[in-house]
Formats: sequence, structure tokens, C-alpha cells
Amino acid sequence: MQHRIVVLGAGYTGAIAAGRLAKRLRREDVAITLVNAEPDFVERVRLHQLAVGQELSPRPFSEMFAGTGVALRLAKVTGVDVERRTVTLNGANEAEELEYNTLVYALGSGWNDQGVPGVTEHAQEIAGRPGALRLRERLARLDAGQPVVVVGGGLTGLEAATEIAEARPDLDVTLVARGTLGDWLSPKGRRHLRKVADKLGLTVHEHVTVTGVETDHVATADGTTIPAAVTVWTTGFAVHPIAKATTLDVTDTGRIVVDDTLRSVSHPDVYAIGDAALAMGPGGKPLRMSCASGVPSAWQAADAVAARLTGGKLPKASARYFNQCVSLGRKEGLIQYVTADDRAVRAALTGRLAAVYKELVCKGAAWGVANPTLGMPTRRHRVAGEPVPTSPAVEAAS
Repeated sequence: MQHRIVVLGAGYTGAIAAGRLAKRLRREDVAITLVNAEPDFVERVRLHQLAVGQELSPRPFSEMFAGTGVALRLAKVTGVDVERRTVTLNGANEAEELEYNTLVYALGSGWNDQGVPGVTEHAQEIAGRPGALRLRERLARLDAGQPVVVVGGGLTGLEAATEIAEARPDLDVTLVARGTLGDWLSPKGRRHLRKVADKLGLTVHEHVTVTGVETDHVATADGTTIPAAVTVWTTGFAVHPIAKATTLDVTDTGRIVVDDTLRSVSHPDVYAIGDAALAMGPGGKPLRMSCASGVPSAWQAADAVAARLTGGKLPKASARYFNQCVSLGRKEGLIQYVTADDRAVRAALTGRLAAVYKELVCKGAAWGVANPTLGMPTRRHRVAGEPVPTSPAVEAAS
């Protein structure tokens, strides 16, 4: 009987994990099902480009997984029962259940309204393709001189604000940050960021907390208002809520607590990767929600699943950071080099060369989804037999 592996979500992490498992395991021994609501792969790191009217290359999963043995199920995940080992799906016709022996949970994250009044009713988001397309439509309807406010001074906010300012120089674009602009960057990085903001005519409000969003303005904690024909909300991500509704061990925010092989600490037949997982990195710090964290976690989890099924050696490599890559429009970029635990160092690459670097990173990330073993030769191994799940603590002690 085939071992049933179900992967939920086909973003960078889920798609990579499914493809890598297919490269590691014999098709006769496993049935790998990848569940996703959309038929195409979405380059999430390019959604700010989509929002300003740029076209992204279509990447159909039917082509990406052709001949791999991965079965794509187009459906929305509505529930997970980790005791019965079933997933509830809402497909094209009706609700159905999908059974699994091993579950890889990669449902990722969406935007986080932070509980601020008016955000869900009046703000736009670019955490997913539908949101980016809605923002695209709203921006296209704006006349010259109208104000656009981007709330959030993190990587997503910086990329969105600079992309909009470059693509639509006729608009009045404002970035609102709770702290100092680029306060996590090196001095060189911060100087370059301000230089680009000034060049693009971007207005920056620092040390400002937004307390409400209306149709035509945002309200701040000091009682002032900032005009906004369109408000773009980029203040962080919230994980998919399904995990929190299960008996999995999760954090207060709903991230699944995992060990160093990305396996749930409470349910050994469940693995969580990407934004859905609370995984520890160098220095005992949780890995941040990002593509830079998610891709290595997908490699680690897929290799761990394959090793446990085939009696192989568990992977020991741990995730670490090298740089933070920020696009500042199409002509400018910033590559901030960091320590293994993601703290900025003095070195930074800026300007046109950094923009080219970031573009290569984006292309490489998409290529890596279609080539989950990075072009290295692989051998499919035979499943040693139906494993008996044990707790991670027992396994570590044995």
C-alpha cells in the first residue's frame, strides 16, 4: 500500500517540498498530493510589480509537475483533523476528505490588519495575487496628484512604496513607518534608502502609529490625518488560521511549533514549513516569515520525511541568513548583508547593481521551485515500510 503524503499549499515552500519528495522517493511506494486553490504558481516576491501593472510570466502547475508523479488537487483547504489524519477540502464540486499518512503543512500567511479599525474595509493589500490585482485596478483609476499611503516600513512596505512611486510619478506617494526609516539596516543601507526615497519624491513619516483607516485618509496616534485616495497596508503577516483550530501545538499567533527537522513537536506525522512554522534559527532566534527562511525549511522537511520513510540519515544542516534583498523600483536596489541570525553588518550593495542582484534572486527563487534539488542528480529510494510514528522527544533520546 502506498504511503500517502499530502502537501497543503503550493507557494514557494509547498511546491518545493512536493517536488523534492517526488525526486527522493519511488513512485511505486508513495502517493504525493499537492493541494492548492490556484492552478498557477504565484511569485509572491513580485506582487508589488503586479500591483503597478507589470505582467508576470505564467507558471502553470500542470507544466511544472508534469511527469513528476505529484498529483495536483485544485481545492481550498477548509479543515485538518490531525487525530483522524484527514484534510477537508472544498473543491469544484463539493466538500471532500483526503486521508494522509504524512502531512506537510505549507498554507503560509496573509496580511495582518493588526486589529486597526477600518483596515479590512478600506485598505488594500499585496500579500496574495487577488489583493495585488485589486490594488492594480485601484491605482489605475487614480488621477494625477492623488495621494497613496503605504503603511508599514518593513521590506514589503519599502518595495511597494518605491515601486508605486517609480511607476506612477504623477501620484503623491507617502510611506508611514512606526520607527525610523530602515532602522534595521546598516548606516550605508539607511543612507541609500533615504537617497532613493528623495529621488522618487516619496514622502516619509517616521515614528508614526496609524490608528484608523477611512476611505480618504488614515488617522494617527497624535491626532493628525494623512490624506489617502488609496491606502496600502503592509504591517506584517498573519498565518493561515486552520492550524490554530487543530490539536497541534501552536503559538498564540497560530504558527506550528516544530523541531529542527520541521516536524511538529506534538504530532510526528505532521511537518510545517515556511511562514506556518515556528522554527528556530541561529542563536536560538525564531526564523522570520520570509522566502529566505521558507525555502531552506522546505528542503529540510522534504529530506527529513524521505529519510524517515527510507531509513536514511536525517539532514543536519540548519538554516541561516546571508543577506536581505530589497528592490526599490526597477532601477534601484539594496542588498543588506547580515549575520547568520539576521543582524545587519556594515557591508551593503546599493544602486543599479543591487537591482540586478535582486532580479537574479527572484528569478532563482522561481527556478528553484521547478528544480527542487537545484539541478543536482538524485536517486529515488524505496520506502522501508510503514513507519510507526514516535514523538520527537523519544526519537531524539534513542
